[in-house]
Amino acid sequence: MTKKIETDVLIIGSGPAGYTAAIYAARANLKPHLISGIQPGGQLTITTDVENYPGYGDVIQGPWLMEQMKIQAENVGTQIHNDIITEVNFKNNPFIAYTDSGSQFISKTVIISTGAQAKWLQINGEEKYKGYGISACATCDGFFFKDKEVAVIGGGNTAAEEALFLTNFAKKVNLIHRRDSLRSEKILQDRLFNNSKINILWNKKVIEFQGKNDPLILEKLILEDTINNQKTNLSVSGAFIAIGHNPSTELFIDKIKMDKDNYIITQPDSTETSIKGIFAAGDVKDKIYRQAVTAAGMGCMAALEAEKYLSNS
Repeated sequence: MTKKIETDVLIIGSGPAGYTAAIYAARANLKPHLISGIQPGGQLTITTDVENYPGYGDVIQGPWLMEQMKIQAENVGTQIHNDIITEVNFKNNPFIAYTDSGSQFISKTVIISTGAQAKWLQINGEEKYKGYGISACATCDGFFFKDKEVAVIGGGNTAAEEALFLTNFAKKVNLIHRRDSLRSEKILQDRLFNNSKINILWNKKVIEFQGKNDPLILEKLILEDTINNQKTNLSVSGAFIAIGHNPSTELFIDKIKMDKDNYIITQPDSTETSIKGIFAAGDVKDKIYRQAVTAAGMGCMAALEAEKYLSNS
């Protein structure tokens, strides 16, 4: 028998945006229900040291931070469900969401905070050294490679921006690109070419990551020339994968307005989507900043906007 749950606020996703939205909605006595999704806690659960989240004088761990957010959301009254939304019906209000376990949520408002996932290379050693030299966020982890040699893999705007940012810390940044020209904007290319710390390796692709086991740490990349297939080694302390992100919006395709990259479109200075009563917060709509603190801020906005929407309904 299908379990039907009615709520004023349904939050889909459990990263910083989702948990913050839950905290604010619960404190407004909206009794929110949050569906944690396939990766409870979001991308921070695969991040080790976090040094840029405000309020902590010492380095904290990503999984610990998300666990604290979860506990806070529960303590103020959020009901958290370890489940996955498999289908939504946004045609009419109240909105309906169906879960993998067979539950049916009927809600007056929805806050979408399903986040985004970095694109990975899917090669040998990548999974092993994630968080131990391999990262997908220079802004998050660049500081840990002060005065060390690192690599950035990619050729678009993201790769160019990551490489330039890393020059603030690393002694040398190797930008590895499988082609002989970059896809990034001309202004970014000019900055790359004029930066003495950046070395561009053209027509190269990474085919394997290697390092130590005890302690677990990345030491080198195995490169293959895309023209002659010649293999070379590159010794680095860190590698940043910068081949883009995919927003986790498959569930909402053709259900809500998105841009060409499937990021949810919201109104200016708002989290309101193309459907009244549905809001989007965090990386699911943000392709520029992608930080825990900005996601949390948008979660707060979404909850406040949902509260205002409900009070005016």
